[in-house]
Amino acid sequence: MLVSLLRTVLMYGVILLAVRLLGKRQISQLQASELVATLLLSELAVLPIQEEGLPLWRGLLPMCALVLCELGASWGMLKSGRFRKLVCGSPMVVIQRGKVLQGQMRRLRMTTEDLFEQLRQNNVFYLEDVAWAIIETNGLMSVIRKPEEDPVTPKQLGLKVPFPGLEVAVISDGELSRRSLALCGKEEAWVRRRLEERGLSERQVFLMTVRTDGKYRILPKEPRA
Repeated sequence: MLVSLLRTVLMYGVILLAVRLLGKRQISQLQASELVATLLLSELAVLPIQEEGLPLWRGLLPMCALVLCELGASWGMLKSGRFRKLVCGSPMVVIQRGKVLQGQMRRLRMTTEDLFEQLRQNNVFYLEDVAWAIIETNGLMSVIRKPEEDPVTPKQLGLKVPFPGLEVAVISDGELSRRSLALCGKEEAWVRRRLEERGLSERQVFLMTVRTDGKYRILPKEPRA
């Protein structure tokens, strides 16, 4: 039992390291090669955990080879458009100049329900508002609205809107982030002065955000019931 527990912890660490090496892409944005690598990694990790008589290297070696294959494939896609097209395919247009391309939808095995679901995820609720819709190689849809349906921007109105700056969380659940402080150009002493003005300590703060223009917001922790 103890051996299985130790192997589980070790495999968890190895998979975590492998995923970090493969990149930070979200699960919903995985390309085909990345999805295959992720699935195979999980399958390979199970073998040393279940089979206590199996040497660890018998599981670790294929996992290392798999990570190297995916890194090699990523490098190949970066250097060659043809190789990327072979591995990931090409984006496919499903709505062109307001017309739904039924043939393309059949090739993608995409139902009308799928079409409307992805449009809604792009904050589009009426088919007549869409000029172009493209299914990207990761399966997500990119939508371009018709010009007359696009929201009016301040630039189109000739207005100058001040940029509020980047907002970052400098304190999260009582813990100060020095990395976030560097991003907003503030120091710990500045944060402590703001907390003292509110009569709070770091541990009493649930969330403190600071923008690069100097504005900040503090949310104290609520008392536990």
